[in-house]
Amino acid sequence: LDPRALWSNFQHGKEIVLLTGGGGYFGYSLGCALAKSGASVILYDIQKPPSEVPNGAAFIQADVRNYDALFAACEGADCVFHIASYGMSGLEQLQRKQIESINIGGTKFIIDVCKQRNIPRLVYTSTINVVFGGNHIEEGDEETVPYFPLEKHIDHYSKTKSIADQMVLAANASLLSGGDKLRTCVLRPPGIYGPQEQRHLPRIARNIERGFFRFRFGEPTAQMNWVHVENLVQAHILAAEALTSEKNYIASGQAYYINDGENVNLFEWITPLVCKIHMFISNATYLEKTVCSHLKIINSIIHAQTRKLYLYNYLHIYNSNLGVHIEIFTC
Repeated sequence: LDPRALWSNFQHGKEIVLLTGGGGYFGYSLGCALAKSGASVILYDIQKPPSEVPNGAAFIQADVRNYDALFAACEGADCVFHIASYGMSGLEQLQRKQIESINIGGTKFIIDVCKQRNIPRLVYTSTINVVFGGNHIEEGDEETVPYFPLEKHIDHYSKTKSIADQMVLAANASLLSGGDKLRTCVLRPPGIYGPQEQRHLPRIARNIERGFFRFRFGEPTAQMNWVHVENLVQAHILAAEALTSEKNYIASGQAYYINDGENVNLFEWITPLVCKIHMFISNATYLEKTVCSHLKIINSIIHAQTRKLYLYNYLHIYNSNLGVHIEIFTC
């Protein structure tokens, strides 16, 4: 689709926003909300949206690493939401070169296109992983929690997202081709859930069916955050508004952790789902710490193997030395 053909379909005077990753779960959800609010929306992605493109939106099927396609698609845009990423889970995690070319190279292209196309606002969808890699964080905030050291990330996704996060913040206040300044901010969500979400909860459900949740690793009191897709959509819309002169650019150069505002234990959080699949976790028992100590002999083996994989951060087998609780589910 020639991007120039889109403009005749957009009403004059309406704000034009482009979303990379607009064919994904969150990008499509945000695009629908923006179109409903009256904006002219361009969904830019290599994969097609999960449902019909809403009124007020258009879809461009192209790669974020295709500079020419990206440059053409961004013509006339007032704001870019850079959501596209790669390598968070599954077999994608093994594609290190592709992870790097999309998460870092694609972000560089986005920043360059914003400058050349005179686009004043850029909102980047980052991840909580940029500050978390097994380290203990309690009531952390944007002022007190630093980036997790790049060399200590066990997966390439988190490392490249951290680099991209820093690139976007460093680009804040850069000069645009028209002489104005580029205003940027990053949002760092944890796991996303909501209607029709296909990455997190469906996979957890499949793993429950396979019996993988008959046991737990880790400290039983450990907690984490989640974010509902509608809350994340609202956060992105507010962030884009906060990069305008009307809001005194209050989000310019800022990073924000976005979640539901509730700390939860993963296994307690999924208990209703487990029960629906006819597993009963109320009878769970714990192996004593002394028993776990006898397993330390295999820690070096597990450590070596798990560094090759991206385990969800709330498991942290690689960081536990197997000296913490292991909980066994009994049915």
